Amino acid sequence: MSIATRKVLVSGFEPFAGSHINPSQKVVEALSQLTIEGIELDAVVLPVEFERAPKILLREIENFKPEIVIAFGQAEGRTSITPEKIAINLDNARIADNAGDMRKMQTIDPEGSDGYFTTLPVEKIIEALKNEAIPAELSLSAGTFVCNHLFYVMQKALQGTSTKSGFVHVPLLSEQRSEFPGQPTMTIDELIRGARTVILSAL
Repeated sequence: MSIATRKVLVSGFEPFAGSHINPSQKVVEALSQLTIEGIELDAVVLPVEFERAPKILLREIENFKPEIVIAFGQAEGRTSITPEKIAINLDNARIADNAGDMRKMQTIDPEGSDGYFTTLPVEKIIEALKNEAIPAELSLSAGTFVCNHLFYVMQKALQGTSTKSGFVHVPLLSEQRSEFPGQPTMTIDELIRGARTVILSAL
């Protein structure tokens, strides 16, 4: 008996703030080249822009109709792969996005909830990562930049649907050490292995 193919959409972000690398982009590009049995995977790299990023992702969701959506983003300073628990209704950036949009204490959606929880099984994902000896922990803050904005808009849009979705932050790559001296990093191989584990455990 054949196994039903399950559709998974992953997203990452382009580099921002003058960087030449974004680990989330590298991860989703690598995932798009993998063959994972029983999974049809779609990958999209998004601009680091408040306005455009969620529009592009929601359009991809509408076209691909995935069972699960996992958005990845960079979180410098973190030592682990960190699935996010909640997105909050606030943009408050310390830097402008890649379109020059600088948002301070701005509500994302005046008609939306204060926050939306992930619908991914984050505790199960963290347990699976740790079982693979990959550093992982739960995060209760996705920040207030484009990552959180995307996460919030996605969770609101998918409310009441059968599509499970959420956001996962990843540490810097080893190649970024010179740009971020003293910050923790992970190798690309470890991040890819971790992202693959996230997908499989989410299913």
